[in-house]
Amino acid sequence: MKAIISGYGKMGHMIEKGLAAHGIELVQASEDICATQPSVAKECVCIDFTTPAAFRANYKFIAANFKAAVIGTTGWNDIQDEVIAEFEKQGTPMIYASNFSIGVNALFAAVEKTAKVLKGHGYEPHITETHHIHKLDAPSGTAKSLGQLVQKELGAEPQIDSIREGEVPGIHTVEFTSSVDRLSFTHEAFSREGLAEGAIAAALLTEGLKGVHEFKDLIL
Repeated sequence: MKAIISGYGKMGHMIEKGLAAHGIELVQASEDICATQPSVAKECVCIDFTTPAAFRANYKFIAANFKAAVIGTTGWNDIQDEVIAEFEKQGTPMIYASNFSIGVNALFAAVEKTAKVLKGHGYEPHITETHHIHKLDAPSGTAKSLGQLVQKELGAEPQIDSIREGEVPGIHTVEFTSSVDRLSFTHEAFSREGLAEGAIAAALLTEGLKGVHEFKDLIL
């Protein structure tokens, strides 16, 4: 397998370190993915960790030219239907996630199951997310995904509080509180390495894959 990294910031560098260990050849890391030669792109999986604005500008090129795509960029929920339709039209496999960390995806599963159990029993949900000061979107894509799970299964929309401080990689806490008790689920990332490992795992899953999939649906 060959890969091209779209977005060569901190996440791009972290992914670069992990690719060789998984037997994936890194062809290039680019800040301008649309400058990639189509003949090169068609042999590669695009691993995208850019910005919401960059992804909005680039997704049609990625869908039209790459062998497959792994999208870790968040902040494009409002055009999700258009993005999915574009990849499906081009026949390009795509895996996306608000968070590629395996631990966070386990959190998704735990929160989903808990919300189902608690429905109708007087529990109020609340989500808090803390990230580094450089993060552009608030709430985080992960917090939004957790909120959607809670609202779907519990039938109550959670309040989401966003905190930006220091260089915190990411902390997400989901609480369910009633008059008699509180349940709390927290995932704390120690570094971006978990995101990189999950994205690389997703790239490996694109082999033989068809269609567009959310990462959690492939691993849970």
